[in-house]
Order: sequence, then structure tokens, then C-alpha cells
Amino acid sequence: MEKRIIQISQPMMGQEEWEATKEPIFSGWVTQGPKVAEFEKLFAKRHNVKHALAVSNCTTALHLALVALDVKPGDEVIVPAFTWVSTANVIMYCGATPVFIDIDIRTFNIDTNELKKKITSKTKVIIPVHLFGLCANIDEVKKMAPGIKIVEDGACAAGAGIGNRPAGSLGDIGCFSFHPRKSVTTGEGGMLTTNDDKLAEKMNMLRNHGASISEEQRHKGPKPYILPEFDMVGYNYRMTDIQGAVGVVQIKKLDLFIDERQQWADYYTKELASLPWLRTPYIPDGYKHGWQSYVLFVDETIAPIKRNDLMEYLQQNGISTRPGTHAVHMLGFYAKKFNIKPSDFQGAFAANEYSMSIPLHNKMSKEDYEYVVHTIKAIK
Repeated sequence: MEKRIIQISQPMMGQEEWEATKEPIFSGWVTQGPKVAEFEKLFAKRHNVKHALAVSNCTTALHLALVALDVKPGDEVIVPAFTWVSTANVIMYCGATPVFIDIDIRTFNIDTNELKKKITSKTKVIIPVHLFGLCANIDEVKKMAPGIKIVEDGACAAGAGIGNRPAGSLGDIGCFSFHPRKSVTTGEGGMLTTNDDKLAEKMNMLRNHGASISEEQRHKGPKPYILPEFDMVGYNYRMTDIQGAVGVVQIKKLDLFIDERQQWADYYTKELASLPWLRTPYIPDGYKHGWQSYVLFVDETIAPIKRNDLMEYLQQNGISTRPGTHAVHMLGFYAKKFNIKPSDFQGAFAANEYSMSIPLHNKMSKEDYEYVVHTIKAIK
């Protein structure tokens, strides 16, 4: 088969998104404004929540969520040991302590069986991560930790869900990313979701310096020259209207994008099933996967090739791959600060060492997918 070049991910954007940016550019309203508001409304409707608030990225969304829930020094926040580093970093921003918990190696999500061991009188929040687009079992988290606030890290999970309940509606606050590796993108960008009116009001002010009203409200009001009140310390975590305009176009395509990814995820699963040394993604009954990534687990005890050598082989054949993500407890800062050994979280350690994400995105062709499968199956 002729060699192809296939990226691990590429954003699916084009003429429609480009055309959408003209309106805020020519209107002169380029900061948070009417396009962001439209994007928020569409996102809230799709995810069945009362409130959606756009921010600059998912990291700022997670930070605002913790601030809104009054996480402060002395508090503990439970977080999976296998996730992108920002899930733990935002806890440090608040001066609180991240308490790492292992993952279920089948799903790469939080191991709810470990929760009760981690909960103390200082536990303020739990952050389950919907890793790679598969929702964590939030019902089980609630059962194991009644009364503790839940912030969903849904960075990868726009459009995902459990039954008829979308990600972002399962806990107290949901946080999403629109980074270019996600199914829908605004370049950078994030979203907060909640059904709690008071939390929504607080987060709305926090993202805009703590101002009592937004700039759009002030400029369109009867006295635009009067500055708002500032009764809390806030942040500048707003999304631009240029990004919002792109988001309006992208969110309307979300389900089409996921449906296409589902089709090709099924193809991968079927075609790779004959390789006993590759474990394909596990999806519990009733779960809708968002397919931000298609992540395999390489069983090196029976594999003809080690995970890292496999990634190098695929790279040489034009196929980009990545480890699923990293085990945060193994990263230098966290390992040193909290004196954690790699073996302290064996599921996260295994995922760190043996997971591999292969290309899955909406710019791939049938021939691309066939080439990926052919190249992997050629390994002896």
C-alpha cells in the first residue's frame, strides 16, 4: 500500500467558519458579545443545561468552577492520576491540595471503587474526567461520595453522554475545551455548564474581572459611560466574539462530526479485533462516546513490538500517534512535591506506559483509515 501522511488530529474548518468571522470583524464587536451569547445558547441547548458560559479555554473553565465552589487553601480536591496536567494544576491555582485517585484501566476514567479511601473531612470537590470522550460514571461517584460537589472535566466530551443525559449536565458544573484536537473547535476556547442559577451568576462575573454587569450589557444600556461595580476579585477569562462566531458554526456540526467518528471507530474496532495484543476502547452499555480520540492499549506481554517502538514504526510510515495522555503523578512537579512513586497508581502508570492514540478525525478519508489498519496489521 502506498505510503500516506496522516495527522493524529486536524480541525474540520473551512469556508463557513471563515465567512462567520466577518460579522464580528466588520461590526467592530470583537470581544465577548452577541456571537458568544449565541454560541452559549446553542451549546446549552445541545447539552440540556440551563446555563453555558464561554471562556478562554478549558483550564480557565476548571479554575473558575473551583473558585465558584469556594475551593481554597486547606481544601482537598480528588482528581484522576491519568489526565491532562491542567486538571491538577487548577487545584494548585486555588492553593488547595490535589488528591490523586487511580483509574479503571478499561475505561481510562476514575476508579470509583477507590473513592471512599480518598475522601476525608477536607474533601471539597471531585473532578471526574470524561477522558477521550467517554463519560465517567458520575452516578457511581455520587453514590460513593454523597454531598460532595462534582466538576466534570469534559474537555474531550462535547456531545457525549450517558443515556439521554449529556456530559456537562451530570454534575454540578461541566467544563469543556474547544482546542483544535477536540471534535469542535474555536482555536482555543472553553465552556462552563451548570443548572445552578447562583453558580452561573457567580461564574459570569468571575470570568469578567468580577464586574457586576458585562461590557455588552453596559454598552447597550442607558448609561454606557458608567463603569460597573466590582464586589469580587475576578479574572479576564472571556472568549472573543470572533471565536464565538466560529463556535456557532461548529456546534451545529457537532453531532455530524461525532456520528462520522463513531462509524470509523467501529471500523477500527472490528478490523483490529484480530490482534490480541491490542485492546480496543471499552464502552459501557448506554454510553454515547464523543470520540475525541481513539485510544488503544498495547499489551507488551504478548505484543510483537513495544508501545514506543510501535509509535516510532507508525511515524516512519506517515501515521502520527500519541500516548493517550500522561499520568500526572509521574510528572516532575507532582512527583517531587507530593513524594509520589510511579507504582503508587498502577492503573495510571500502565495507561501512561502502554496507551496509544491513533488518528481519528473528520478530515480523514476511507483510504486513510484503511492505511492505518493495514500498517498496524503488517507488524509481525
